[in-house]
Amino acid sequence: MRIAYGGFAALFLLLCLLSVNGVPDLWMVMLATTVNAAVVSRGPLLPWAIAAGSLSLFSTLFLGTAVVLDTGGNPSLFAEIGGLLIVVVRTVWRMARDRVVQVTVLLGAALLIMPLRWSLITGVLFTAPLGVLLAVAIGIGLYLRAVDARRSRSVTAARRDERLELARDLHDFVAHHVTGIVVQAQAARFAASSGAVQSPDQLDTMFGGIEKAGTEALTSMRRMVGLLRDAQHVDGAPAAGPQGDVPSDRGSATRPVGDLDRLRELVDGFAHPPAVLSLAPDLGPLPPEVATSAQRVVQEALTNIRKHAADATYVRVSLARFGGGVEVAVRNDGRGRGRRLPSSGFGLTGLAERVTALGGRLHAGARPEGGWEVVAVLPLPES
Repeated sequence: MRIAYGGFAALFLLLCLLSVNGVPDLWMVMLATTVNAAVVSRGPLLPWAIAAGSLSLFSTLFLGTAVVLDTGGNPSLFAEIGGLLIVVVRTVWRMARDRVVQVTVLLGAALLIMPLRWSLITGVLFTAPLGVLLAVAIGIGLYLRAVDARRSRSVTAARRDERLELARDLHDFVAHHVTGIVVQAQAARFAASSGAVQSPDQLDTMFGGIEKAGTEALTSMRRMVGLLRDAQHVDGAPAAGPQGDVPSDRGSATRPVGDLDRLRELVDGFAHPPAVLSLAPDLGPLPPEVATSAQRVVQEALTNIRKHAADATYVRVSLARFGGGVEVAVRNDGRGRGRRLPSSGFGLTGLAERVTALGGRLHAGARPEGGWEVVAVLPLPES
């Protein structure tokens, strides 16, 4: 769109340049060129908007009036008006709050007094229509700004929800590992207090189990604590549950500890279209946070298939080793025809937040051979 407008404006201004009669007309063409350069520029908007508004306002007040320089005949004025209206839209839409009002007033003033370049009477007649166009431009800018703000809030909410979910998972995973440490430590103390003689090999086995559980707990914490710090910084409060409560021990009794049983149940329960789960023979056991994240990837992908790909005839879910991690893939042959259920559109945003927090990557898109795929690569801790 920007390129198309720039090409049209350049062609129009070139035709205006051919009708120039003297230096005043040449100045008006150059002024219109500057204003339209502000429209198509990809650089910072503030200097371009200030330059366009200031030059236009100065030209009308001191150089461009019909009384002083007789510049009312050059059609470049229409390109200047159109360019200023678009700059107003971009200013209201994109500029920071602390500057948007001042710059919009400058551009609006330059636009409203521009008819004075023809004559005083023309200025009076055309100010009202230009005022209406200015109000429409401001309204469009405000609407686009509101759309961006609403989308930003939705993305932030999706990420916050995923962070809260990760906070609960971190609590559960650490509690799971620490429980193992406590149980094995209690067993060692009981053996010592009972007076039973423990061989070096038996002691080594006990302490090895405690060491392994402690290492797994530290690994889970290191992979998620960075994200939780971001959540604390963004939200300004400790991670809380849906009702505002910090996750407690009560919730951990009903939450999964990260095995793949729930993933199998999830795939087996998806029957329309039938889903097939394929686990690589060398997959082996997965860390709790990786297994739970794999389940979340599959759950979100299956939900999207049910909502948007009712015409799919098959769904294939696969987990396999990939480099230093595990690849979770959900593929189908749907083309998006059939029923389309309401969706927030931010499920994949929250999912990407979770995968990125683990140091992985997520891809969702169309397949070259047709259909759709969601593929996540989750890194595995070094053994």
